[in-house]
Amino acid sequence: MVRGWFILICIGLFFPVRFVFGVPVVTAFLIYTWRRRHLSMHSTIEDFLQRNNNFMPIRYSYSDVKKMTRRFKDKLGKGGFGSVFKGKLRSGRFVAVKVLDKPKADGQDFISEIATIGRIHHANVVQLVGYCVEGSKRALVYDFMPNGSLDKYIYSKEGSVPLTIKNMYEISLGVAQGIEYLHQGCEMQILHFDIKPHNILLDENFKAKVSDFGLAKLYPVDNSIVSLTAARGTMGYIAPELFYKNIGGVSYKADVYSFGMLLMEMASRRKNLNAMVEHSSQIYFPLWVYDQYIVGNDLEMDNVTEEEKKVIRKMVITALWCIQMKPSDRPSMSKVVKMLGGDVECLQMPLRPSLCPLETPVTEGDIQDNELNPRCSNTELTCSLSAR
Repeated sequence: MVRGWFILICIGLFFPVRFVFGVPVVTAFLIYTWRRRHLSMHSTIEDFLQRNNNFMPIRYSYSDVKKMTRRFKDKLGKGGFGSVFKGKLRSGRFVAVKVLDKPKADGQDFISEIATIGRIHHANVVQLVGYCVEGSKRALVYDFMPNGSLDKYIYSKEGSVPLTIKNMYEISLGVAQGIEYLHQGCEMQILHFDIKPHNILLDENFKAKVSDFGLAKLYPVDNSIVSLTAARGTMGYIAPELFYKNIGGVSYKADVYSFGMLLMEMASRRKNLNAMVEHSSQIYFPLWVYDQYIVGNDLEMDNVTEEEKKVIRKMVITALWCIQMKPSDRPSMSKVVKMLGGDVECLQMPLRPSLCPLETPVTEGDIQDNELNPRCSNTELTCSLSAR
């Protein structure tokens, strides 16, 4: 009887003791794991910075960042990466400070941005002034662009600021020259992978600056095909080869496609995909505009001169070349710059843009080596082509 009571008492004590000691142990383990992961991330960033200590950008402390932004008083915007604040250096120079608040496990987005833009000096690429790495706090300090991003001007909507067709053309040419430099003007080829209106900034003279290199990748210049494990970029501007392997490998032509989608929106002042239009044929605008141009019609726009129509036509035809389904059918950015800089009379119309890989010729080898999507419905197109 005594033995039975003893066993019951032991059992009764076991569960509270296990609870008392178990919860702290588990909590301590989770804290240890979290700290180790973050220490590894900080170590990765610090190792990178030490190996690349010849960077021109200045390293700031977090207290410097707070001072230049007046404790983050003037917020310019917010995205998935964090927030952007207006700042002022002691020299009087205005800057835009991007404070990252959702770091990746290994800090690769941060490393990618400073590794690419830290070595770039081009009139059409935003300049990185400095950066901050202090524990888990990270920030990037850029030149301030007083006219903001291109998305504020590109679409005809209430509250948007109109730009002349000449302005829009010059901006498009500047963006093309900036991307051309990334592809061919550096020791390493830089693929941006996120060309879109939000990532094109405009200075006080509306000069275009390519920005936001968080998704960029560096490759040897002689690498024609690059390896990626997942699609990257913004829906509506992502090249189809990042989804469909049967049309060609991923290369710098992915940026060409994204630029083409951007250029089409700049020329037409509207989204490429709009399910709210009156006629279903206009839902995917590049197809509709192609069909209009092929029969000799121009885009209907108010108060447009004949010279301006030629500029718009040049931008549209160049865009149609850039958004060809197969990467091999798209021009290089050097060719794009020449097309935009030349006469519209010298441009030929490309093939009609395809909406789906199955509309392009597929070889027997493609079918054997890749899984092909058996159908490409309007619903799927709406999902894959809608801009975020």
